[in-house]
Amino acid sequence: MPRLLFLLITLLVRGLRVALRARSEVVLENVALKQQVEVLKQKRPRPQLDDVDRAFWVAMRRAWSGWAERLVIVKPETVVKWHRERFRHYWTELSRHKRGPGRPKVDREIRELIRRMALENDWGAPRIHRELEKLGFTVSEATVSRHMPRRPANPDVVLRWLSFLRNHKECIAAMDFFTVPTASLRVLYCWFVIHHDRRRILHFNATFDPTAAWVIQQLREALPFETAPRYLIFDRDSIFSAAVVGFVKSMGTKPCRISYRSPWQNPVAERWIGGCRHELFDHVVVFNEGHALRLARAYIGYFHQDRTHLGLGKNTPSRRPVTLPPSPTARVVAMPRVGGLHHRYEWREAA
Repeated sequence: MPRLLFLLITLLVRGLRVALRARSEVVLENVALKQQVEVLKQKRPRPQLDDVDRAFWVAMRRAWSGWAERLVIVKPETVVKWHRERFRHYWTELSRHKRGPGRPKVDREIRELIRRMALENDWGAPRIHRELEKLGFTVSEATVSRHMPRRPANPDVVLRWLSFLRNHKECIAAMDFFTVPTASLRVLYCWFVIHHDRRRILHFNATFDPTAAWVIQQLREALPFETAPRYLIFDRDSIFSAAVVGFVKSMGTKPCRISYRSPWQNPVAERWIGGCRHELFDHVVVFNEGHALRLARAYIGYFHQDRTHLGLGKNTPSRRPVTLPPSPTARVVAMPRVGGLHHRYEWREAA
């Protein structure tokens, strides 16, 4: 779907809303219904939607809150699917035609030498990196780690790490990033800190341009004064640089970096990322940082107060109490959460 076409339709819809402010809802409704009628007029066994039709509804979703109520030829979930396909196509084409040099390609000779040194000597990435430097090869330690042969995990090491997570959960927190595609085809980086004890989200924020200084500021806001945990788990992302590690230590917290390609060592954070995507961001098209933050705050409120967790004995992080029917005539009602994506059920007196 051409990006220019999408932007033109978005500007047209917004222009109609500004020019006809008093009757904008009626005008947009007529435009939406007329577009669907034109599609249904096509003389085929099944109406075919082209890129213009898809761009029209993705733009309507971005510019008009009542789009879903007027959409009848396809499901609203299909519009979200179109946006995901558009995002993937855009970044695939961008990667094929790089405008800059990008990351240099690692020669086959270096890749084979890394594997050879690892297998012949049982060395780790730092030792192999130093050996390659002595041979005149210019390569980073992170690159060496990516091309190391995968080895079966040591059962003793796995058990020790799991025991650490289980025995010290009251004083462990974890931080991590995950990405969200936006309607403008940019990548939004979402950062959060989660406490292991009750799975509480201590802080959440999003930015298009994450830096180490930005992460340090988020840590200040997430863990003020004497609230810092004893341990903080995070991965080996380059943004968690020496400056970030130094700041974590200055708070009196011990930084615990997980191994390369080992998300299982940070299970609470990874589980929350999966749930946040599956229960929220996979169902919406995010416009910008503000939109993502509003959605995330609604989801975090639902996550803390309403959503039960197996790891918490099927309770919520806020310890949701058990409620009994107040009277024989009371009935169970559904209370929408996160814009109707989820619900909480409570007893209410019959009207």
